[in-house]
Amino acid sequence: MTPPPALETQRLNRHFGALHVTRDVNLELQHGARHALIGPNGAGKTTLVNLISGALRPDGGDVLLNGRPITRLRQAERVKAGLVRTFQINQLFAGLAAIDNVMLALAERHGLAGRALPSRGVRERLADEAITFLDRLDLTPHALTPVRELPYGRQRLVEIAIALSLQPRVLLLDEPAAGVPQADSHLILDQIAALPAEIAVLIIEHDMDVVFRFARTMTVLVAGGVLREGAPDEIAADPEVQAVYFGEARHD
Repeated sequence: MTPPPALETQRLNRHFGALHVTRDVNLELQHGARHALIGPNGAGKTTLVNLISGALRPDGGDVLLNGRPITRLRQAERVKAGLVRTFQINQLFAGLAAIDNVMLALAERHGLAGRALPSRGVRERLADEAITFLDRLDLTPHALTPVRELPYGRQRLVEIAIALSLQPRVLLLDEPAAGVPQADSHLILDQIAALPAEIAVLIIEHDMDVVFRFARTMTVLVAGGVLREGAPDEIAADPEVQAVYFGEARHD
């Protein structure tokens, strides 16, 4: 029996007043997918990700995680179910060290957030676990550095370390290279390429170099609806995609 997709949207719709910003979007991510969502400015990419992650409620349609409807779940409940998102602008505690940011996420995952100060033994176990995630992203040398003192590329990696610490089944990467100087973009690209194979990843990104290095499947969104889906070489060669997306990009 074929397992259900890791993530699926079924006829997802959203209006802002009279503006129809998400139009019957059907999207599937198989387990281990490396999937990119692209489209011109105003295509509705952020709205779609907000609907998937639970930041917005759809006016119609459903979101399923491993075949289970999660449309009515709040964002925190979706995270606990295995759907984790990073943001275009990072959501880190800038005054805290990198390790402390990851430890806070781990405390939330283990149900320790909001309780009395954990014992020394618990804090040590959280720190050891946090280091394993920082190490995956070559961040161990920066573990004790306040986030605000890190180059922006490494700040984005701390955010990815936090996302991984939440044990995602599906990871939504919202423009992970946004704001990263080009000289540091390889930090992001290399670590995205090395993400665990069992995690299904949906990346939303304007940088086509990032997209074509990462994606095995691409979905092109235009005016809130899906224009095309296919392998990167098929998408790049599609005349309509070139007209509505790549043509616009050349004028940006």
